[in-house]
Parts: sequence; structure tokens; C-alpha cells
Amino acid sequence: MILDNPRVINNHDPIEHNATTATGGTAHAPMGEAEHLSANGTTPASSKTGGAAHASLAAGQGPARLKLHAIRKAWPTVLANDDVGLEVAPGEIHAVLGENGAGKSTLVKIIYGVIQADSGEIQWEGRPVRIAHPADARALGIGMVFQHFSLFETLTVAENIALGLGSRTPMETLAERIIETSRRYGLALDPRRHVHELSVGERQRVEIVRCLLQSPRLLIMDEPTSVLPPQLVEPLFQTLRTIASEGCSILYISHKLEEIRALCDRATVMRAGRVTATCRPAEHSASELAEMMIGRELPRVTRAAVSAVAPEVLLAVDKLTIPPSHRYGTGLQSIQLALHAGEILGIAGISGNGQTELLDALCGESLAERAGQVRLCGQDVGRIGVAGRRSLGLATVVEERQGRGAVPALSLTQNALLTASRQGFLRGGGLVDRKAVRRFTERCIERFSVRCSGPEALAGSLSGGNLQRFIVGRELMQSPRVLLVAQPTWGVDVGAAAFIRQSLLDLRERAAAVLVISDDLDELFEICDRIAVIAGGKLSAPRPIADTDEAEIGLMMAGAKG
Repeated sequence: MILDNPRVINNHDPIEHNATTATGGTAHAPMGEAEHLSANGTTPASSKTGGAAHASLAAGQGPARLKLHAIRKAWPTVLANDDVGLEVAPGEIHAVLGENGAGKSTLVKIIYGVIQADSGEIQWEGRPVRIAHPADARALGIGMVFQHFSLFETLTVAENIALGLGSRTPMETLAERIIETSRRYGLALDPRRHVHELSVGERQRVEIVRCLLQSPRLLIMDEPTSVLPPQLVEPLFQTLRTIASEGCSILYISHKLEEIRALCDRATVMRAGRVTATCRPAEHSASELAEMMIGRELPRVTRAAVSAVAPEVLLAVDKLTIPPSHRYGTGLQSIQLALHAGEILGIAGISGNGQTELLDALCGESLAERAGQVRLCGQDVGRIGVAGRRSLGLATVVEERQGRGAVPALSLTQNALLTASRQGFLRGGGLVDRKAVRRFTERCIERFSVRCSGPEALAGSLSGGNLQRFIVGRELMQSPRVLLVAQPTWGVDVGAAAFIRQSLLDLRERAAAVLVISDDLDELFEICDRIAVIAGGKLSAPRPIADTDEAEIGLMMAGAKG
């Protein structure tokens, strides 16, 4: 069975909107011209006439695997891609860098046929092509791992992969190939499981394995390591290097700049829909790459020392045990937890080890056996649901921003009302004060630098990073006493990540208690006071950051150390 409708395959993919409407002439380097790097290892952004830089191939390498010329894509209120040029050589690992809203996702969706450029040319191995549909891209040998997953929740892993491959291979044979590939690359998957039972990290594995099974000639990877633990990143890189050494080109999008420095041969930098520079990432520091992306000095995260005196416990969990909600779920086993005012407590773990179940138990989506097993701000809430816990001062940023954190088909104003209705938005008789909700939304957009067309923009029209800014801002502006956050900077650019982390630290300084669940150990060690590890549904005793390190926590995540 082959599914050819890209609107169905990618029905959760947001259209990346940028905050630029600039126009102007573009002076492109001649096709095939050798790349000229400046003394500091970069190609200048543009000429005085406003031209965009090309990531050009070195002379003598023959035709590019992929060449883009003057790609332009405009939406009703924004210009997403403005005369973009790019070349990727056979066997090259090429990064695309840029802030959220810079135009990266729009560009790769044009390459993959999900959306169509308004103008410009795509060349594939030296000949012009029209990629009108993902099926056209796959026929050329282009595979893509989306940041927002292209999966049907009611189908199994094997059925989803069969749809993506257009394969007529017997399902039993395909299942064996999935098991073999997933084991080879350390991406454990059971082909019989239904997608709705999978964690976010496990869904990412399905996407990666599906592409690897296609033996692609160009592999587009959008934030592929965002949900992988540290131990699996380097094995994935080894796999990608092997694939590239066999002649496959890789177009790699990531906000993890150290990964790009370690993996990628060259990088194209985008800002506000235009190519502004090309560089060799290994020749630049992560901070230099970040400044190329955002066009200014990278914001610094600052934190005050935690008080030596243990403050008030605002969230306590006592021997909480919850059985798995489905056959492949992870139950919670005798969880003990104490979260203090003025503290950020980090929870590390490999995706699928009980993080989702723990967050659901803490926010009230799943209930404890006894009321006293969860205490919030001095009250027993184990048998109280989400609304009751929010009324006591709890706020939550969930992992899945599309669907759970925000409703894509609703406006930002409507999404603000969903969790912030207690901010004086309801009049007598249950009527909504729409002007008050709109003012709240406008303040959130301004304060958290959300790039959008305004408070009535649909949540689904925002890039992933801008939607995350909005969701985090919506919750923080309610001044919670306790904030639960899952994967706060997943898929967010370095500038936005620094802003979000600083916002969490600022909330901590106001004596709130913050619990952060994250796969990013760098993030946890940067902002947390203590850190615990969840593995197999069991939570370790929290350790002060000063008493541990990333290597030890990584071993605990992998189950190699208790």
C-alpha cells in the first residue's frame, strides 16, 4: 500500500513562517564555481547588492548531487525563502544552520516535495527536476527524517514503515529487516507495536529506520538526535559517516552546534529566509557558529547559587506506583521525590523509560492509588485531576507541543485560553473576556519573542521553536508555584534555548519549584541544582550537580550504574 498525499503523510508538520518581507536582487556565484572562503573560514553573506551566498562545490568534483538556485517561497504574511542557493556534493555531510523561523524547514520541505517553491530551480545530479510530491523525491533517492513525525498512530511500526517505503515486501520479511536495521544502529524497535503506544524518542527511531531502509542517495535529517541519549549519538554519527563514505549525501539540520562541528563537512547559514554565509564548522567554535546564526552575540545564561538551607517542599511524591497503561508501556515503581521552592530538579533518562508516565502522574492526567502519594503546595492531590492541580498553582509544559501543548487548528489566543483561563479571562456566567485573552496573548508574543503574524495566527502555522516559545511563555506568565517542563528546548535554536533556560532560572529565583525532564544532559547540568535518573520506571535519588558529572549520569541512564 502506498500513501501519496503529502498533506496526510505530514499532517502535523507546521509551515515554517519567518518574520521578514525583505526583497531585493540576488547575485549568485556561477554554478560549479569553486568555493571561496575568507580568512576566517566563511563565505560572505552577500554582496552590496543584497546577493545570497552559495554553498558551492569544489571545482573538479563533477555535478552536485543536489543544487538549488534562487529558491523563493512566500506565504501571505511572510517571505520564508528569499533567493536561496545551495549545493550538496556526493558523499558530503552538509549542515543547514539558522534560528527558528530562518526558513530551514521550508527549504527542506521544498526539496522533499511537501511544498512547492514559488520560483527557482532544483537540479538533481546535473539535470533540472520538478519534485511535486514526496513520492517524486523518494523515486530520485531522497529520504527525509522529519522533526515532527510523519506517522499514523493507529498503525504498527511495520505498517508505518511499509507506507513510507511503498513496499510490497511481505510484512514478516519487512519486520525482520526492521529488527535487523534497528539492532545494527542501536535504535531498538518492536515492529509489532502501535505508534500510539510509543514515546516521542521511539517515534523518532521509526523515522530514522524507515529512511535507512530506503538506501537513499540524499538523506535529509531534521534534528535527528534531539531525543537520543548521549551514548547513542556517536554510534549514529558513525552510521552517517559510513553512509556518506558510500556516496550518499546527507543534509543535516540541528541546533546542537557541537554535533555539527563534529559531523559536518560544510554548513550553510540562513537568517530571515536568506543564505547569509557558508563555512566549515570544524574551523569555528560553537559560539562563533551561534553568532553567525542569530547575527549577534549569543545570550549568556546566568544563575545564582542555591541556598544551603532546604526551603519549603512544594511537590512531594511518596512511594508512587502506577502500572503500565498499555501492553508496551512503562509503569512507575515506588517513586520518591521532593521538589523544593527555589530549586530546579532535573530528571534525565533515555526516552521510553517512564518520563511520560511520571509527568502524567505529576500533572494529574493519571491518578495515584491514594491521595497522599502526591502532595502539591501542602495539599494531598493524588486523586485530583489536572484542573484541580492547576488551581493550586501548578503549570505544565508537555513534551508534545503539537496536539497536547497546543491545538494546531486554533489561534494563539484560543490556545492561551486553554490553560490560562484563571487569569481573569472569565466573566460571570462563564463568558470569555476576549479582549483580556488577546492582551495576554500579545504580551506573551512580545515578551517571549514569538515570530508570528499576530495573536490570531494558527498554532500550526508557527515553526517548532516559535511554538515552544509561546507555550513556555503562556505557562510562565501564569506565575506558577510549581512548573513541570518536559524537553523545554527540543528543536529550539541556540538563541531561543538560552532564553527559555534563563526564563526557568528566573522563575526559580522567584521561589518557584521547577522540575525539568530532558534528554539533553548539557541542558540539565547548565540549569539544574540537583539531577536524578529515571530508568525502567524507577527514579534514582537526586544528586547535587556538583557531586556528579555527565559521564556518570549517562551510565545511569543506560542502566550500567545504579
